[in-house]
Amino acid sequence: MTTQRTRGRRAQVAASAVVVAALLSTAACGGGGGDDKSGAAGFNAGNNKVANASTKKGGTLKFAGVQDADSWDPTRGYYGFAWNFMRYYSRQLVTSATEPGAKGTELVPDLATSKAKVADGGKTYTYTLRDGITWEDGKPITSKDIKYGIERVWAQDVLSGGPVYLKDTLDPKGEYKGPYKDKSKDKLGLKAIETPDDKTIVFKLPSPNSDFEEMLALTSASPVRQDKDTKSKYGLKPFSSGPYKFQSYTPNKSLVLVRNENWKQSSDPVRKAYPDKITLNLFTNADDMDNRLISGDYDLDINQTGLSPQGRTKALKQHKDNLDNPVSGYIRYAVFPQTVKPFDNIECRKAVIYGADHKSLQTARGGPLAGGDIGTNMLPPTVPGSEGQKYDPYGTAKNDGKPNTAEAKKALKACGKPNGFKTTIAVRNNKPVEVATAESLQASLKKIGIDVDIDQYDGSQTTGIIGNPDVVKKKNYGIIIMGWGPDFPSVQGYGQPLWDSKYILSNGNNNYAMIKDKAIDANFDKFVTELDEAKKEQLAKDINHQVMEGGYYLPFVFEKFINWRSGRLTNVYTTDSYSGMYDFVNLGVK
Repeated sequence: MTTQRTRGRRAQVAASAVVVAALLSTAACGGGGGDDKSGAAGFNAGNNKVANASTKKGGTLKFAGVQDADSWDPTRGYYGFAWNFMRYYSRQLVTSATEPGAKGTELVPDLATSKAKVADGGKTYTYTLRDGITWEDGKPITSKDIKYGIERVWAQDVLSGGPVYLKDTLDPKGEYKGPYKDKSKDKLGLKAIETPDDKTIVFKLPSPNSDFEEMLALTSASPVRQDKDTKSKYGLKPFSSGPYKFQSYTPNKSLVLVRNENWKQSSDPVRKAYPDKITLNLFTNADDMDNRLISGDYDLDINQTGLSPQGRTKALKQHKDNLDNPVSGYIRYAVFPQTVKPFDNIECRKAVIYGADHKSLQTARGGPLAGGDIGTNMLPPTVPGSEGQKYDPYGTAKNDGKPNTAEAKKALKACGKPNGFKTTIAVRNNKPVEVATAESLQASLKKIGIDVDIDQYDGSQTTGIIGNPDVVKKKNYGIIIMGWGPDFPSVQGYGQPLWDSKYILSNGNNNYAMIKDKAIDANFDKFVTELDEAKKEQLAKDINHQVMEGGYYLPFVFEKFINWRSGRLTNVYTTDSYSGMYDFVNLGVK
């Protein structure tokens, strides 16, 4: 997830992810105005537990945000907040449990009557569909609709940007060309998925993958009906399989969802569909948005990245009872593309890692409370195999985050740049905290002779700018600032898009470092077929160590947020499934 992901939810973006984009804030102290404390449930009341439980239906749930989705097309979206929001209008065979904290990462049946019946040594997964599942026009959702929706992942030339796990797992040799180039009459020529009847779908994996069912819970496994597929324009008005449907959408401005009158509660054990209407308004300025949240005009921040410094200070002083402080599944970091000189040299990369003032970077992110603990490696605390700050290969935490100037100068000498060098940091223009981080890094690197320009690019164009290796090289982006959380809770669901060479893409790329390491690739190959949990954990540790020893990343923080929770909101809780964000799907309003 570009800036995305514990079970995902990325990129990116981001993450996602990658990854990506990422987490949440909320609105005021009661919904009507900043002084109404009636709905303020208390500091951390929604952190891994439910605040303001209610089954009341009706009203309008009002989201605000500063970042639109990378795409609202379930196949293409890779931002964690977008995956969270898509559950309003897209369903999957299985999905995340609507539970607070770690329980949210458990999978439950959604369109299917149960989790998969697994056979053939983990290579065959069979599902039966529920009765009463329909599209927004009332037509039944069939196994063929699910197959077609998944096939769209193969159309990367038209629908780039989203996760490609299903493509790589079901068709590792890349033999299928996608539905738009499919020569079969019904455009359902992918042999790895069988639909013997409208109620049955069977997946035949060439080799087992221990995380396969997690991949089917991603939005990229949502059904899409062929006659409603508008290809690259689908994200402007997806056809709903869930309780809400698109009424209107203006990119970078607003989105309105209304009830899908053909959705039946009896067919959906996951979604309660409390509000009558769901709105999203997008702002160009984070401080403006935070003020509107705090004054009660909106209920929560869709991006779930926490309040900006100004809003945070105000909220902590005056409205602490409306705040939660979750640990997210994200790591915020700088990454060094090896295609941009001199970062093809490991010693030049290490010079930046040692020369950075990690304490200043933590402060720029919001300090220990709003930024998180100083990052020492690249495996988030929510992923099995994580060692937290105990694994500290560059002595970052041990040195209390201070720059190690002696080691930095030694590394510069070793990379043939004893007097330093020039480079450019790429940072999203709509993320003030990232810009502050870039400025902190710029200041500390200047002291060791590394002269840095900061290029603020359009954050809504991430996949085509930093996600395009040719653009990265052309613009001399030697350092990219990003964040990432797990698409699902494993090193495959977190690190594979970032570190496996087969995930390098010409557009929508998340392997920004351009890592092509046979030993790392081999460990991912072992991981995906390994069923023993202890062995999977050890492989995750090994991969993390290999990445850190390669000097490809400078981790800033194991991220935490200060998120705003409106007093009007009901059923508010953070979930590890969406990396410490609030779970959107069953929010209600008083």
